[in-house]
Amino acid sequence: MKKKILIVDDEKDIVEFMSYNLRNEGFEVIEAFDGIEALEKMKDNPHLVVLDVMMPKMDGYETCKRIRKMEGFENVPVIFLTAKSSEIDEVHGLNIGAADFVQKPVSTKKIIARIKANLRKSSAPAQSKKADNPSNKIVSGPLVIDRDRFTIHLEGGLIVLPKKEFEILSYFAQNPGIVFSRDQILKDVWGDGVFVVDRTIDVHVRKIREKLGIHSNLIETVKGVGYRFASGG
Repeated sequence: MKKKILIVDDEKDIVEFMSYNLRNEGFEVIEAFDGIEALEKMKDNPHLVVLDVMMPKMDGYETCKRIRKMEGFENVPVIFLTAKSSEIDEVHGLNIGAADFVQKPVSTKKIIARIKANLRKSSAPAQSKKADNPSNKIVSGPLVIDRDRFTIHLEGGLIVLPKKEFEILSYFAQNPGIVFSRDQILKDVWGDGVFVVDRTIDVHVRKIREKLGIHSNLIETVKGVGYRFASGG
């Protein structure tokens, strides 16, 4: 089955250019030209969204926030297209659930590589899924992570994390007590061939800690080195 990519940009020539190249790569393409139309096109169940930041009617940030609140799309990868290059813009995008950033002008090879890399990451849990496989359930003190069902329970209550935050927390919880550098986390969670800066890890960890609340100390900072998971909290 072809993977569906939703391309959202108010510049029609960019949409046409990207659509042409993605179709040549074997993808099915859905097109939208503003944020409101993008939300309507989510009914077509895209596997990944490429989303311009600066658009009329509704910008990319607000569109991404609303996609994250739609049932079934909490973890669909969103790649931002942006002419902005400031750290503030990137951190804001990561905070609201972006999987990746590609700066304009768009490079065909780069955007296709990023799309494929994010789709691989997105589909990896499904490929390794085994029904009721106890090895895919991680229990540490008050925290229960079910990698098959993509759920996290803390003291019996469900908490919801975007895909990358879920992967990072699972990665830590599988390796309690081991200190991981930011470079190692980037390599193991994002994989090779995807450019993500070190500060991305800090943003994601901060968001995870916020959602862990009084159990935020499950993730410890090792000054000058990286992070480790403290079993049992």
